[in-house]
Amino acid sequence: MANETLITQEGLQKLKDELNELKSVRRIKVSKRIQEAIALGDLSENSEYDDAKNEQALVEGHIAELEAKIRTAKIIEETEDSSAKVRLGSKVILEDVETGDRFDYTVVGTAEADPFNNRISNESPVGSAILGQRISASNPAVVTVKAPAGELKYRILPPDAE
Repeated sequence: MANETLITQEGLQKLKDELNELKSVRRIKVSKRIQEAIALGDLSENSEYDDAKNEQALVEGHIAELEAKIRTAKIIEETEDSSAKVRLGSKVILEDVETGDRFDYTVVGTAEADPFNNRISNESPVGSAILGQRISASNPAVVTVKAPAGELKYRILPPDAE
């Protein structure tokens, strides 16, 4: 597939749940708002009607977007295999070479990237730098990431590293 959506099983389920919510709750609420606005009369200067129609367009657009992502989904398996190389679904610890600070990450496709919950996109600067690199506690790969603050160096450790 040319436009695959790389996603974990958990991420796919979240998309399906969101789609269900949009179709079974939000779409109905917006439809009711439109009907209520129509009941007010003259649509030419009816801001409630205009607002509801705009919201309807946003909801329908989001539904179409989610359906496309689900239709093109390619499931990636999350792994904690410490003998592996970093790939989509890998859980790793990145240790800052300079400070020793550690960060837990899961590498995911862009559709479910959520940096605030330590899920980084394979297309992000950090994600693309670590993809294909060795995960090892005894002989970890070291990568350099170009960031706005300068170059950062990280050791790639398994998720169970001490």
